[in-house]
Amino acid sequence: MMYGFTGKILHVDLTARRIEIETPDEAFYREWIGGSLMGLYYLWKFAPQGIDALSPDNVLTFALSATTGLPLSGQSRCTATCKSPTTGGVADSQAGGFWPAELKFAGYDAIVIRGASAEPLYLSIVNDQVELRPADHLWGKSTADVDAILKAEYHDSKIEIAQIGISGEKLSNFAAVMNMSNRAWGRTGIGAVMGSKKLKAIVVRGTNRVNVADKARVSALGKMAMPRMEPRGMEKFGRYGTAGAVMGQQLSGGLPTNNWDSGVMPSLESAQWMGGERLYDELLRGAEQGTQDKHGRDTCYACVVRCKRVVESEYKQHKLDPAYGGAEYEALAALGSYCGVNDLHALSYANQLCNEYGVDVVSVGATISWAMECFERGILNLEETDGIELRFGNTDALVAMLEKTLNREGFGDILADGSEKAAQRLGKGQEYLLTVKGQELPAHMPQVKRSLALIYAVNPFGADHQSSEHDPEYKPASYDYYRDRFEPLGLTQPQDVLSLNAEKINYLVTTQYTYSATDTMTLCQFVWGPSWQLYSAQEMAELLSATTGWDVTLADIQAMGQKRVNMMRAYNAREGLRRDQDTLPKKLFDVVLKGGKSDGIQLDREEFENGLDEYYAQVGWDQTSGIPTRATLEASGLSWLADTLHS
Repeated sequence: MMYGFTGKILHVDLTARRIEIETPDEAFYREWIGGSLMGLYYLWKFAPQGIDALSPDNVLTFALSATTGLPLSGQSRCTATCKSPTTGGVADSQAGGFWPAELKFAGYDAIVIRGASAEPLYLSIVNDQVELRPADHLWGKSTADVDAILKAEYHDSKIEIAQIGISGEKLSNFAAVMNMSNRAWGRTGIGAVMGSKKLKAIVVRGTNRVNVADKARVSALGKMAMPRMEPRGMEKFGRYGTAGAVMGQQLSGGLPTNNWDSGVMPSLESAQWMGGERLYDELLRGAEQGTQDKHGRDTCYACVVRCKRVVESEYKQHKLDPAYGGAEYEALAALGSYCGVNDLHALSYANQLCNEYGVDVVSVGATISWAMECFERGILNLEETDGIELRFGNTDALVAMLEKTLNREGFGDILADGSEKAAQRLGKGQEYLLTVKGQELPAHMPQVKRSLALIYAVNPFGADHQSSEHDPEYKPASYDYYRDRFEPLGLTQPQDVLSLNAEKINYLVTTQYTYSATDTMTLCQFVWGPSWQLYSAQEMAELLSATTGWDVTLADIQAMGQKRVNMMRAYNAREGLRRDQDTLPKKLFDVVLKGGKSDGIQLDREEFENGLDEYYAQVGWDQTSGIPTRATLEASGLSWLADTLHS
């Protein structure tokens, strides 16, 4: 008997309207585990080299792992994989909620989607009943409306729905795939790929449960979470969510402001005005009655952290609908401080619009902040921006341009494919871009978290803040708190936050592999990981062992993460991405930050290039091309990729 997995992979050919079920053996699951690795396997297998990401030839996968659906915190995650229309390389994104667990309960470990339909469809998966249904009545509808319509049609409030919004239908480059109307597979343009296939939604409902090899050990691991909440700082995290990071970033000089001209809002009060504490006190559902903990925080399946925001208020006669959740840190920064805006009600409404239309909040916010800098510098004028005065701090302009962008109206149509493509289309403003491989930077500044300079540059799917641990955890003053997590990983020499030496890069690489393993095991990185999380990397190995009956070690976890990184990098190499794409925006090197603790800081190009060489040496990639060497691929069990790249 195989434990953890259902043993079934669902294949959907939208062109032929054909549905098939693959039943791999246990050896397949041992090799590909789930999540990103499994998605990459099918992307390599079925997507021809050099395809357009929005063509029917692209392959879109949603993959779980053995641990999905277990009765413990941080496991209800799913990885979506395809070729990215944003970067031209691999697209990789994770989302939580209840949809991943429900797909497992329906009896499937992954969905592999190929081809494209001529008219809108949705995929219905109710245990063994799988069918494609017309979605004309859903096309053009908001995410919350689609949820309500389908739940009424199924007469079942417990169905879970992954869907594209209107922006996905319109093929916006930063379109996301949403579930629960507020959880997003948010980066790399996955929603545009699903939209190009005319697949509006995937409905799942299941009644099965996960069989595990050692129920007692899985149960024991699950019970460890609650006692650790307060000692590991997770009770506060659950209370304020990621929005609680605003003030910490402001105080460290790492809150990107005015398209990254500064690392701080103009005053402490202006940052507090948009922070998670105020959001909790005033906007969370039930705040007026003091019942935030009962009504204002949502969770993912079986998770005790309960970090998701649920707001209820209004902004200028626009109701803030609890169905769309509430703003997280990345939304508050990208839509807020990037644009010099701190009106929490306006930012909550802007976040709601992003969830309603289904877009990545980071990229859309960063795109508007880029346009604001161009306007401030006279590169754009009122005639070009449809009469909207795109100045930093102009709240009304932020909301108005966001609405235009989401609907592809006027100047918003130019912005709807992201800042880099907008600059190309306009033929100006390139020097103010904040993109890597075409994808906008998330809201953590490598000027003050120096290892992020490298991870942003080398990460296969563009700049990403969840692909390694951040620098402050490995500084000498913090090390004793994290010692029990770091020492088993061989991290014993804490470094200054602003260093980028060989040991700091070893820290980057080691934690990159751990985070990569969480995305393969589809575990939440706020619950499982190498340092501050509820569970350690060693306990990830224990969980996979207890679930499957396999003998999994910490070294196996790291090797799993390394294999995924190498496989993504190899895919990018096949698609033509090389070392020259491992760059950072010119602005990070040229602009000296102003204000706060980061005043006077900028990145050093020589330090960055030397660090890049050291990173390549540590991970086993060719110094000139950035391609994983044959020896590196073979060591990861990827000899067949070595034959493809090094023939």
